[in-house]
Amino acid sequence: MKISIINGPNLNLLGKREPEIYGSQTFEEYFTTLQIKYPTIEFSYFQSNIEGELIDKIQEFGFSFDGIILNAGAYTHTSIGIGDAVKAVTTPVVEVHISNTFSREGFRHQSYISGNAKGVILGFGLKSYELAIQSFL
Repeated sequence: MKISIINGPNLNLLGKREPEIYGSQTFEEYFTTLQIKYPTIEFSYFQSNIEGELIDKIQEFGFSFDGIILNAGAYTHTSIGIGDAVKAVTTPVVEVHISNTFSREGFRHQSYISGNAKGVILGFGLKSYELAIQSFL
């Protein structure tokens, strides 16, 4: 099984950015624990602060992987292009968020991805990614 995790803007700052919301662990540290916990899954990981690069990765993995876990960060609420990319590919995509976006600012309640995703998982911290993995098993 091949699963790609794609993270959007500012998620490279996990472990430093607002630890009261996002925790104190870097994503790279967490990714290593996922690889150890799920040794039969071939994982790829990509992070970018650039919208077009995220779209390129969705398109690259979107016809050959078994699943994509996408945390588009703030682009979730602004990017019709990312939503269209998710709709265009055949690989199922699970949208994830570390925080409960509905308990935050009003603009975070809108997602251009959710309607095209297999499912949405939010508010469970980094565990949201593991819940997404389990949805593909």
